[in-house]
Amino acid sequence: MNRDTFAPLTFGVLVFDEVEVLDLGGPFEVFSTAGRLARTPAGEPLLRVVTVAAAARPVRARGGLKVVPDHTLDEDPPFDVLVIPGGVTTAVEEDAQVIDWLARRHETSALTFSICTGAFLLAATGALNGRPATTHWEDQDELAGRWPDVRVRRDVRWVDDGDIVTSAGISAGIDASLHIVGRLHGVELARRTARQMEYAWNSGDTPGGLRLRRDVAP
Repeated sequence: MNRDTFAPLTFGVLVFDEVEVLDLGGPFEVFSTAGRLARTPAGEPLLRVVTVAAAARPVRARGGLKVVPDHTLDEDPPFDVLVIPGGVTTAVEEDAQVIDWLARRHETSALTFSICTGAFLLAATGALNGRPATTHWEDQDELAGRWPDVRVRRDVRWVDDGDIVTSAGISAGIDASLHIVGRLHGVELARRTARQMEYAWNSGDTPGGLRLRRDVAP
């Protein structure tokens, strides 16, 4: 089957103050690069990325980088894949509006993807209860302690559990993003994307990754 004939997919990325730059930028680069390489018959990107924030103002990422979001939670833009980067998530975990929005959009998205401590935000919605997940090695004990129903995996760079993919910290989000491109649109596009980025990536099930749900369509 020609993957480039698939309908375009939109990735909606939550952004917030103190988001980790590479947690946001790594997946953004992977998905937007794949979209430049693979086009619809009408010439549109096969993958596109939009950013969503709680308010209509720039957010300040860790280290001071400012990001201007495309949309707000109230605008609630349409997208297919929910992406939740990590960083310093304490304030976001306490924001009921954001957690409620994440819970609802997880239910309506074809796939939810958390990077690093983005798993804390996903756990706060209850979506990880009884399920395997991973996060940055430095935060695995806290994830397990605060959400004991989450089956924390400590030995992998990412976990694919069907409708939820979680990755370990920072650069591991790039590996998981390429895995997602391969799962949704074929390994060849993932390989082309990694080559375009000059990123060393092994096709298929990336070493260090764990795919648990093979009954889910790639």
